[in-house]
Amino acid sequence: MLSRSAERLYWLARYLERTENIARLVNVHMNLLMDLPKGVEMGWKQLILINASDQAFYTKYNVANERNVTRFLLADATYQGSLLSSLTSARENIRTSRELLPDEAWEQVNEMYLFAKNNLETLGNRRHRVIFLNEILKGCQRFTGLLSGYMSHNHPYSFIRLGRNIERADMTTRILDLASLLLSESRSDEVRQYETILWMNILKALNALLMYRQQQFNRINGDDVLNFLISDDSLPRAVMCCVHEMADFINKLPNNAELPARLSELEAHIKTIDTHNTTQAQLRSILDDLQNKLGSFHNDIANNWFLISDPD
Repeated sequence: MLSRSAERLYWLARYLERTENIARLVNVHMNLLMDLPKGVEMGWKQLILINASDQAFYTKYNVANERNVTRFLLADATYQGSLLSSLTSARENIRTSRELLPDEAWEQVNEMYLFAKNNLETLGNRRHRVIFLNEILKGCQRFTGLLSGYMSHNHPYSFIRLGRNIERADMTTRILDLASLLLSESRSDEVRQYETILWMNILKALNALLMYRQQQFNRINGDDVLNFLISDDSLPRAVMCCVHEMADFINKLPNNAELPARLSELEAHIKTIDTHNTTQAQLRSILDDLQNKLGSFHNDIANNWFLISDPD
């Protein structure tokens, strides 16, 4: 398998997972607005901060309100981290890799892209935005199920799963980062009264509420949610589970060099994390450190498999 083909599949998976997770991120914030009592402050600036995109945002907008932030995160073709840009990049990667994937995979991504392009003007309306986001989420999930059921679980499939899980782990930390920002010391006591609602929406955003309730029989608690979504090794969107998935597929790939050992180090680091009784600043430091380690592991993957010259 050529390294350029492996790289396209890896980034196809990352871009589609990013598309899905941006939709989840905006969804959880909108659900919070609907669940919290009227008059309780809940700003949109945090969505910009957790993606480290505040500089790009403020070059175009003066105010981080709902309309501007959702337009920026969902429909801005000039911002590389937007849903539209991620979906466009996924479509280009699958277009140039069609010989490696079922025809239905291309059709699914192309249909999602066309749906997004044709419905951008409806995003200013909250009800239409909910419909838009739900359709994108369903499309991404159909794509994942389609590949699982139609595609041989060989080296190309392993690179897709590798990309999906590293992106998924990173975005889980960012969604948790959102919660830490909303509950920081600088927020009002009024917001803190509804902390359970916030954590319930975080779990719902990651399709983890039922699994959490099956394991934790007490009421929803922020520290327990954090540890569950970071350290659980069986929940698909928990960071530890994503690391285990990556280890499984890396071990199946040839020329994996020192990557299994690097993943073992990351796994050992996650096992040491305990978010109980941490301050908001400490929690942000833990999550930032996890994001940096995942970024470093991506560099290891690129250096090992992608940054080499293919024979002509």
